[in-house]
Amino acid sequence: MSDEPTYTLPARPDTHSRDAAFGNGSSLSLRWAGATDPGRKRENNQDAFYAAYPLFIVADGMGGHIGGEIASQSVVTRMGEMAEAGTVSPEGISEALVRAVRDITEHPEATDEGTGTTLTGIYIDSDDDALSVVAMNVGDSRVYLQRGEQLMQVTTDHSLVQELVAAGRLSEEEAETHPYSNVITRAVGPTEHVTPDYVRIDVQAGDRYVICSDGLTKELTDYGILHFLHDNPDPADATNAMMIAALENGGRDNVSIVIVDVLEVSEPTA
Repeated sequence: MSDEPTYTLPARPDTHSRDAAFGNGSSLSLRWAGATDPGRKRENNQDAFYAAYPLFIVADGMGGHIGGEIASQSVVTRMGEMAEAGTVSPEGISEALVRAVRDITEHPEATDEGTGTTLTGIYIDSDDDALSVVAMNVGDSRVYLQRGEQLMQVTTDHSLVQELVAAGRLSEEEAETHPYSNVITRAVGPTEHVTPDYVRIDVQAGDRYVICSDGLTKELTDYGILHFLHDNPDPADATNAMMIAALENGGRDNVSIVIVDVLEVSEPTA
């Protein structure tokens, strides 16, 4: 009889969609899906995600037995409240993160000084009479963009190995297996105020965004992510296929994935 642990494969998440029209006459059609799993090695899930128009984010918590859960859920909750109350903006995000940090600090079980969380994702911005996608990032969770046949990492990791790569002291290949690959240099937490990095991207029909914690990128290469996107046009199918592959490849960490598809875009009226 095998000593290998048995597990149940995750269920396929639901597909959601939204058609949005804006005051300048432009419109947008989106479809998305998201899922999170504790993985095969961790007792609890310190990841959290939020996926509802116009905001799609993933948070990967850290610190203490449940400190990471508190941190990631606090950020996701406060960011979700901001999105549901009105327009998403850098100012609104900063205010939401201040509230989240206060929640973390005041929580009786978040006493570990290392308590914090990554934050990454995208939101739809219709300011300045033009539609755009704005990607944000704190930490080493990532946003990828598939445009045509290419997969591009939109965000830049805030991590020790990324700093070494940028300084030319480490190659991309060496970074993948570096013993400090999980050491991040920025996080949302009670020790300091942080502002996400932002990247503004023009909106094109056919674009697909993958928002994920490092539990996915530890188990799948960029090529593997692109393979599952090509094979699964529906974001729920793609999310489920990537999740199963990450778990079957080891599932060494919590895994969170949100996939957002831009189906149609219409330009502003003259």
